[in-house]
Amino acid sequence: MPEWDESPAHLARAAELALERKAEEVLAMDLRGISSATEFFLLATGRSDTQVKAIADHIIDELKKMGVRPSHVEGLNEGRWVLIDYFDVVVHVFHTTAREFYQLESLWGDAQTHSFEA
Repeated sequence: MPEWDESPAHLARAAELALERKAEEVLAMDLRGISSATEFFLLATGRSDTQVKAIADHIIDELKKMGVRPSHVEGLNEGRWVLIDYFDVVVHVFHTTAREFYQLESLWGDAQTHSFEA
């Protein structure tokens, strides 16, 4: 079991923020020792393009209030898959069909995971 209490505070906060916007299947993946690109993925699912955008916007806006700003954001205008890069945490907010298609959980199957519930 990974030491989730050693994860960055903005990982858990981003999960809470996603749940505030009714995201489904909110899952953190510990990539430490598996990937050199980042330490954690946070995955969240929205049921519509509008909800995906709302989840991503809420995470970006609220983490900025903590002084945490993304280095890069992709896909916000389309609303199918929004990637928010915080260097040590990469947040992926998917539309249901995009999450099923890309299956990041399977691609990174060696990662330890932690689910967040409302």
